[in-house]
Amino acid sequence: MSTPQDSFARRGFLPAKDPLTQFDPESKFSILDEIGRDLPSRLLETDFRRYAALLTIPEWPDEYLSLNTLPELRLYFVRLAFLTSAYVNQVGQPAVSSLPANLAVPLTRVAKLLSVPPILNYAGYALYNWKRFDKNQGVVLGNIDTIQNFVHLYDEHWFILIHVEIEAQASAILAAVETFHAEKRRTGKISEEVVNTQLQLIAACLVQQLRVLKRIPERMSHDLYFKVFRPYIRFFENVKFLGVKEQTINYRGETGAQSSIMPVLVHLLKIEHKQSILVDHLQEIRQHMPPTHQQFIENTAQLPNLKPYAEPELFDQVLELIAQFREVHFEWAKEYIHKHVKDSRGTGGTPYMHWLKQLIDETRDHKHHKD
Repeated sequence: MSTPQDSFARRGFLPAKDPLTQFDPESKFSILDEIGRDLPSRLLETDFRRYAALLTIPEWPDEYLSLNTLPELRLYFVRLAFLTSAYVNQVGQPAVSSLPANLAVPLTRVAKLLSVPPILNYAGYALYNWKRFDKNQGVVLGNIDTIQNFVHLYDEHWFILIHVEIEAQASAILAAVETFHAEKRRTGKISEEVVNTQLQLIAACLVQQLRVLKRIPERMSHDLYFKVFRPYIRFFENVKFLGVKEQTINYRGETGAQSSIMPVLVHLLKIEHKQSILVDHLQEIRQHMPPTHQQFIENTAQLPNLKPYAEPELFDQVLELIAQFREVHFEWAKEYIHKHVKDSRGTGGTPYMHWLKQLIDETRDHKHHKD
């Protein structure tokens, strides 16, 4: 279910080993570290796009994905995906209709190797974009920082790092899923004891994730988020990738909805969501997830229905915690985005506010005992 590089039960959907933070100084790729470090300062200048269009980006040499070079490939993607989103979405500058070939060609190549669209995704923004201060301590706020940013504001670090800790905590959820798979392989079914024991662990994990999500306002201004760094993670709309394709293309922007945690829980608990534009969008953006994460979701969907084997109160508690997590997200969406703009499309490009409450209501509708 996972590659040697990724241990879902130990680290969730984060890489099994801490992401590479810089290339070997003797490597031809080390120039990307310098470009990345300078990016927040360069973006303050009106000539940034001219500078970026003249950069010589070293080509990734391999035609095939290798586990041995995967950490370097991920860092290459992070540096280049940030650079290209900065070019397309530079704050305070007019919209552009094309991405120069010196950026478009290498980004398309590395994205193809990673089997994701050529635009900054959640994996590049969060999953591969962190480091620990103390390697003997956990992946938790206070012991982690980002590798790459768009702006010189800790608010952006905090926004990313909130997601990183939530992803690290999700290892308990994914370990439970793997326990269900192991039990089914061993006995052909999943016992009530295993179901309830693992649901208790999932509930405890969701309590911790909810606690972290609620910390968003501690170090992130809604004005700075909306005006200063959120624009950089927006979708690409009618942009021509020079040297790659003649026609203009559209790509979904980075969004927390590209995290694989909620899709795993939805499939594990067999929560049914009625067809809507948002549900279609959530299905579509799975192509932005790493392939092993997509496969984990699909494998989870093959597990039997746990509801008949679960203690009703416990099953309902897990659903309620999922609904509360979605409610906190809904509140942050209103506070940080919706009240600032009439066009309430998310960074992924979807008018989400109208349908978010649907997901909350349908999660609660799946309970044994409706509230």
